[in-house]
Amino acid sequence: MLIWCRRIIINKPQLLKEKGSLLIACNHPNSFLDSVILDTIFQQNVWNLARGDAFKNKMISRILAALKILPVYRTSEGTENLSENYKTFDACISIFRQNGVVAIFSEGKCINEWHLRTLKKGTARLALKAWEEGVPLKVLPVGINFSSFSRFGKNIFLNFGEIITAKDLDMNMAEGLRHQLFNEQLRTQLEKLVFEIPKTDRQAQAAILEIKSSFLKKILLAIPAAIGWLIHLPLFLPVKHYVWKRTHKNDHYDSVMTAILLFTYPVYLLIITSMLWIILNCWWTIFLLLLTPFTAWTYVQLKPQLDK
Repeated sequence: MLIWCRRIIINKPQLLKEKGSLLIACNHPNSFLDSVILDTIFQQNVWNLARGDAFKNKMISRILAALKILPVYRTSEGTENLSENYKTFDACISIFRQNGVVAIFSEGKCINEWHLRTLKKGTARLALKAWEEGVPLKVLPVGINFSSFSRFGKNIFLNFGEIITAKDLDMNMAEGLRHQLFNEQLRTQLEKLVFEIPKTDRQAQAAILEIKSSFLKKILLAIPAAIGWLIHLPLFLPVKHYVWKRTHKNDHYDSVMTAILLFTYPVYLLIITSMLWIILNCWWTIFLLLLTPFTAWTYVQLKPQLDK
């Protein structure tokens, strides 16, 4: 977390301790990295809902279930699969009954942008189903904002809204009207939590997303940051080339890049440490396992924060 995020700014950190039954209703700017962020920072384990086409392979489906990820199917993924959503919603209700936490991305589709899109019906359907079945569910609106969708080591701004409960709606209203009023309440909150910045407005991006480093910090970290850049370049460049080639036409580059580095970086550390151990035959090379990540952290603190 300290390496692949430069800073995480949270407006209401006390809500990270919020217990279930809880539904986190969030925007969706950065593919499965959004889920990783939420599951990492919340004190309680978070179940996530993900696009159904990722569950086509049975083995992958089992792995995703083990990672507390459940499928949600859209019309574009086949109308024959839509009935599976009832099973997912029933599973969510069971999680809520056990005081669990579920995250749902209320816009449905992931797009790399600073903008709140139209909310889909899934969040309202799940929340109202829980309330109709007597589950004391709390809905927490969350806005995730990234300083970049292409740079490693970014600033993340997590904005939490006010919790919505069944008391905020008239449950005697017609079903369609309840769905509409719920989405209106959720949208009103998310509009305050999600940054609205045009992709072409570099000045606004810098003003809102960039966090300046002090002159003293730049001086103190300059040398280890340069060392960190050199040490990690042999790993970073091939991974970047590989991921960009396969994801530059969609909005999954940032998430895939982070995931691959998460698994390859420990191996890279072991390789360079072992090589130096063999060459130098010195016991102190073992400290590279600590010093190398530190140099990566120093570089992340000083590197550019915004997309090109």
